[in-house]
Amino acid sequence: MADKEDLKKPKKRSATICGFPISIFFIVVNEFCERFSYYGMRAVLVLYFKYFLKWDDDFATTIYHTFVALCYLTPILGAIVADSWLGKFKTIIYLSIVYAAGQVILAVSAIHDITDTNRDGEPDNLTVHVALSMVGLLLIALGTGGIKPCVAAFGGDQFQEDQEKQRGTFFSIFYLSINAGSLLSTVITPVLRAQECGIHTQRECYPLAFGVPAALMVVALIVFIVGSGMYTKSAPQGNIMVKFCRCVGFAIKNRFRHRGSAYPKRQHWMDWAEEKYDKLLIAQVKMVLKVLFLYIPLPMFWALFDQQGSRWTLQATTMNGDFGLLTIQPDQMQTVNPILILVLVPIVDSAIYPLIAKCNLNFTPLKRMTVGMLLAALAFVSAGLVQLEIDGTLPTFPTGTEGQVKFINMIEGQTINVKAGNYNFSLNPLEASPDYLTFTEPFGLTVGSGAPQAQDLPDGSRNTIIIQQDGAEMWHRMFSDVTSKPEKGANSIRFLNGWTSVLNVTVGGDSFGDALVNNMSIYVDVPQGESAFTIMDPSGNKCVYTQSLGFGSSYTIFIPSTFAFGENCAESLRPIMNISPNSVHMALQIPQYFLITAGEVVFSVTGLEFAYSQAPSNMKSVLQAGWLLTVAVGNIIVLIVAEAATLEDQWAEYILFASLLVLVCIIFAIMAYFYTYIDPTKIEAQFAHPDSDEMKRKRMSLDKKDVHDPDRKQRRNSDSSWKENRGAETKM
Repeated sequence: MADKEDLKKPKKRSATICGFPISIFFIVVNEFCERFSYYGMRAVLVLYFKYFLKWDDDFATTIYHTFVALCYLTPILGAIVADSWLGKFKTIIYLSIVYAAGQVILAVSAIHDITDTNRDGEPDNLTVHVALSMVGLLLIALGTGGIKPCVAAFGGDQFQEDQEKQRGTFFSIFYLSINAGSLLSTVITPVLRAQECGIHTQRECYPLAFGVPAALMVVALIVFIVGSGMYTKSAPQGNIMVKFCRCVGFAIKNRFRHRGSAYPKRQHWMDWAEEKYDKLLIAQVKMVLKVLFLYIPLPMFWALFDQQGSRWTLQATTMNGDFGLLTIQPDQMQTVNPILILVLVPIVDSAIYPLIAKCNLNFTPLKRMTVGMLLAALAFVSAGLVQLEIDGTLPTFPTGTEGQVKFINMIEGQTINVKAGNYNFSLNPLEASPDYLTFTEPFGLTVGSGAPQAQDLPDGSRNTIIIQQDGAEMWHRMFSDVTSKPEKGANSIRFLNGWTSVLNVTVGGDSFGDALVNNMSIYVDVPQGESAFTIMDPSGNKCVYTQSLGFGSSYTIFIPSTFAFGENCAESLRPIMNISPNSVHMALQIPQYFLITAGEVVFSVTGLEFAYSQAPSNMKSVLQAGWLLTVAVGNIIVLIVAEAATLEDQWAEYILFASLLVLVCIIFAIMAYFYTYIDPTKIEAQFAHPDSDEMKRKRMSLDKKDVHDPDRKQRRNSDSSWKENRGAETKM
């Protein structure tokens, strides 16, 4: 541990610009690049798991949240390394190298040509790619988590004691840089992913989507190193995390040993560590424990906040993202959060808080955090209301015990009477039944004047039965339909060929394959917008059919027997809607994003500054790590609830999360009411100077008297503590 004389030395004042140390500008740029790297990689990570590594939705989501949780668990390791051995500066340097290496390995893992021996665009040995991916993600989690508790605290170390206002502004600027990097990466990286690249076969360019964040991480490292000569660097002060744990453990153990009524009580249970540890360390542990106790309810906020990238994105897939001049994809709605952050942070910092102060309202940091939690709860109430609106427009998909079917009359010039179970209806020529019929058990199907036939639908399936005529005899055939909204707002399209020859259909670079006579093509996911479908026969005749598509629809495009190539060939095609496009607009999500972002501003920015201001000089990184640990626990809560929840309706789950956060918020408000703000430097200063010999003799004399009068010692300690705490209190 550093000598007490070293602790008394004032910081060296560095050159300033507008009252701010020049060194913080390197730190802010470093944070911007690092956050671009992290959020850019994370924006496409789930898609990489699903479409490149071929994992299902549940497993991809599990690995994704596990990775995020790990990123917020490793700050504990970073704090130990920084405070115990390397110091914040070296810890940031070394772990940034690990971080950059992980990003590079992840980018390499996404190169499909590494194992694509048959050059079909698909990796032939996924085990290699999975192994590289896991190594890369592990290094990224170690790097990003390890530097998290160090960068913000290192930035705070650059300020003098008389620069408290500038330090507060720095944390707001620091948070703005985080969200600026997040915003740009969330917009840019999906665009990079959508590009096609490859040595032998072109496919979605995940190497580029991961490679650019890797390059930004290298830039972040270089920028941070360039500012090395301007930083105020605090030397590590020993293995403080181990000392902290040992001190707490000894206090608990010693208190348990002296639990009888014969032993006089001590003012604080940590005072039972006085027999082994010095009072400065005990005082510092008390300060940390006070804040860590307040951290207990905080993970529930992050459990709601981090669902922007999961539940809210899935909600957006069932909505309409057409904003006129701009079309927003479901996974791009997450950019609303960093955009609002960039707008709200300056407004709150320079207008809202000063206005509240002028109204003589004591809006303390803990009160701000309480308001932030309530705003997050309101955001999920808003999400629940939006979900109710969406549910009213969604088709009724079959449950596990139901089967659904619709019918298409492919016979030209003849109306057909159909009896399916208890349903009786007529089908006009070249038309489809208006909606699906639902059955829970096998049913009799009678077509025209034919004999009834038993029909059994697979459980949980949607189907289409086509009715065709061969001579005087009618026959029918069943095809499986999609049973859910298409992913990412795409449109599932297929073709039913009722013409006299095999047809080949393409759209853009995608092919529906050969559509055989009286048969269905495969489904192809087509994006929103005006789509042109090219239909060709074996002789090379071509017909172009255009259709405007929305978000999340499904169509069977029927090519009837009356189809003929020529100028007006597309007029005879009949689009049959199986799933209607999304009709609830994504703009309805903006209120919930506004509320969650407003909650983030008053909760997260304040919490970051609060953790630093209440931390002892040698435990700031540890307390920052504790703050980040609440984010990890929040992600774990999401995993637990997602696995254990039995609610069928998504809106009910939103309301459940909102209710839980309100309950936790009430508990936090009560805890905050009894919290006393402290000035760690004042408390530490009381233990930084050894007592004079005269004071030691007086204390020894008093201690001897206390042996004969235990109540006297307790009265003296209580009075001394009251004076000490009163002097240490500060209005914040």
